[in-house]
Amino acid sequence: MPGGAVARVLVDSPLPQLDQLFDYAVPARLADAAKPGVRVRMPLRTGGRIADGWIVELVDTSEYHGTLSELEDVVSEVPLLRPEVWDLARAAADRAAGNASDILRVAIPSRYVRVERAWLASEPDAGPLPTDLPPIPGAGAGLLEGGIARGERMSLAADPRPVRLPGGEWVGAWAATLAQAAAHALAADRSALVIVPDYRDQEQLEAALAASVDPRRVLRTDARQTGGARYRAFLDATGSDARIIVGNRSTVYSPAARLGLIAIWDDGDPLLDEQLAPGVHARDAALIRQEQSGAALLFLAHTRSVEVQRLVEIGWVHEVAPSKHVRPRVIPTEQQANPEPGSARIPTVAWRQAQEAVLEGPVLVQVARPGNAPLLACGRCREPARCTACGGGLAVPRDGGAARCVLCGTSASGWRCPVCDGTKLRAVTVGASRTADELGRAFPRTRVILSDGERPVVGVGPEPALVVATRGAEPVAEGGYRAVLLLDGERMLLRESLRVAEDCLRWWSNATALAAPGAPVFLVGVAGALATALATWRQAEWAGAELAARRALRFPPAVRVASVTAAHAAVAHAVDAVRAIDGVDVLGPAPADEGLERAIVRFDYASGARVARELRAEMIRVATERRRPVAGRPVRRPAVLRVRFDDPDVP
Repeated sequence: MPGGAVARVLVDSPLPQLDQLFDYAVPARLADAAKPGVRVRMPLRTGGRIADGWIVELVDTSEYHGTLSELEDVVSEVPLLRPEVWDLARAAADRAAGNASDILRVAIPSRYVRVERAWLASEPDAGPLPTDLPPIPGAGAGLLEGGIARGERMSLAADPRPVRLPGGEWVGAWAATLAQAAAHALAADRSALVIVPDYRDQEQLEAALAASVDPRRVLRTDARQTGGARYRAFLDATGSDARIIVGNRSTVYSPAARLGLIAIWDDGDPLLDEQLAPGVHARDAALIRQEQSGAALLFLAHTRSVEVQRLVEIGWVHEVAPSKHVRPRVIPTEQQANPEPGSARIPTVAWRQAQEAVLEGPVLVQVARPGNAPLLACGRCREPARCTACGGGLAVPRDGGAARCVLCGTSASGWRCPVCDGTKLRAVTVGASRTADELGRAFPRTRVILSDGERPVVGVGPEPALVVATRGAEPVAEGGYRAVLLLDGERMLLRESLRVAEDCLRWWSNATALAAPGAPVFLVGVAGALATALATWRQAEWAGAELAARRALRFPPAVRVASVTAAHAAVAHAVDAVRAIDGVDVLGPAPADEGLERAIVRFDYASGARVARELRAEMIRVATERRRPVAGRPVRRPAVLRVRFDDPDVP
């Protein structure tokens, strides 16, 4: 098409058939404002609709030989969609058979006009770059510094202890390691993206960064910010100054000038798994971005995830030796039949150690769940007790009384175990609230602090206290905890999931790392290989054994999986489209919610691109299939075909 400039536009739509670039003519009135990366409005062919979109590129001619529609308007003249972010979104969406616009909706925050105008009127002032930095703690001399400079992919086991910052704050040693790694990248005038699971981790990391980096060089991006603050941080990140950008899983998509480092803390945490379509894990997006940008990539954790273990074994990521092997004092103990009076489910040896340790400082008690009501299991075989009416778990009500179903409220009277035919029930976990009440009565002169999702506590002082926390909500104690009790291990392992053992090891390891050096850590009610891995602090060896077991069974991450959910005919058609591909096998279909069916497609990594293309084509076919209404019959709902690659809900 001869004439003026042509804008190639991505439509902001969840419809799979619109996940491509469309050509639009740029009218003369928008010639100056229409630049690659700006948000625009343009007409769609159907129904005269006006849609939002992004200009991805400007070209001189179009392959379409007819008359192009013109852009309607330029929403913002600031090019928010940077080329590197577009390349990442396109590659990540293609890998997951999803829409690039869905990823951009996660990556780019909502626009705030007042904030944008203030940003355009301001002069950039990012502050000086850091100088005279100390060596990065936690790794061997020069290993991380050299790896960052060379753009290597690295995995490092975090130092399992709390440390004190120059300003007096106490944080996990991992935060000091990440902060110094990001500072070294920044000293070379290169940006760093540091991704952490939640705000507790983020606050520790920001405190560690404050010790060596000008705060104007640090940007925070997370859901706890106001919309305006998040948009301002995003605008700052689009500038030419190198920055350290700290945030949750969506931070991996942030624009960054001269990206030098991508660092992820505790990549096994499920909070790093994106819930919105197409559901790309931050770890996978980071691997794609590292390959596209050439920046260094660092995975840091107390417990190496099985996914990173696979990358280490195939040589894609290399293991960095820690500066020294620190092994916490972990004591696995079977739960005793006759605990101390008032000690509930705490063994005698742990109970006595807690009594002594609480005289010197805080003691941490980790429990499985919040609340007050204990869940129940068979007293003979310890199989979780399920309601005979709906299959829900059985529990004792908070106000006491007979056990009943937590879902439908059916009484558990007359319950009989379907496995061993037992009739007695036993409590397998007690919530944090009830544990705090029991410990408060057992330690009447000791302060009891409760920390869970509803009542979060970020840090506690060095004074004597009993801190009862649910997994993942443990506060950092000044000087470290004088003792740590890991309760409900048996209950945690009862969860039906492929990742239950990996998650438990990670929860226990992270809590153990909050103990003061030499303080005892008691793992209650768990034995075997998992307890040994924690006690010997050899989580990487356990991850290797777990990966070998999954490889033998063709479970993720030894192979990739995709869940396909739709009506029976659509599932069968989609499965037939990929069944002939080498390395593909199919499980199911099985009944799913809303009267649909779900099939699980397993495939080798080498077949991933082809499987994604075929399933993507099926999604477009189903979405565009015409259904003529039949007279006298209700209009049928449009067909749905949902595809989720690397689905975390696949057991």
